[in-house]
Amino acid sequence: MMKASMKRMLCLIGCMVLFAAMALGFTGCGHSTETQTASFQVLVTDLEGNETTFDITTEKATVGEALLEEGLIAGEDGEYGLYVTTVNGITLDWEADQKYWAFYIDGEYAVTGVDTTEVTDGAVYSFVPEE
Repeated sequence: MMKASMKRMLCLIGCMVLFAAMALGFTGCGHSTETQTASFQVLVTDLEGNETTFDITTEKATVGEALLEEGLIAGEDGEYGLYVTTVNGITLDWEADQKYWAFYIDGEYAVTGVDTTEVTDGAVYSFVPEE
């Protein structure tokens, strides 16, 4: 009787160890410690209509993070996220100029803010002064 009880106990311990090993193995699945690098272009149109292109390579997750790190944009945090006021050293003030920086993704007016737009490798992001 003692042998059967001991055998069950060892079997139970073995199963628990196996289960714990499997759980630890699955925990690491799908998670990479490598950082993803992406490259994209930023087109900036100034007030005279001249266009300047910037090639950006980053490990940041959002366009806003990458461009803030590069010093290409600046702005104010508001209830809808980052409100870009300065691009490539050009500041627009809606109250004074009735112009703002419009943000485009691959030629289409963005429906997301620069700080919530995830970086897409090969994309073209644009800033254009608009009324």
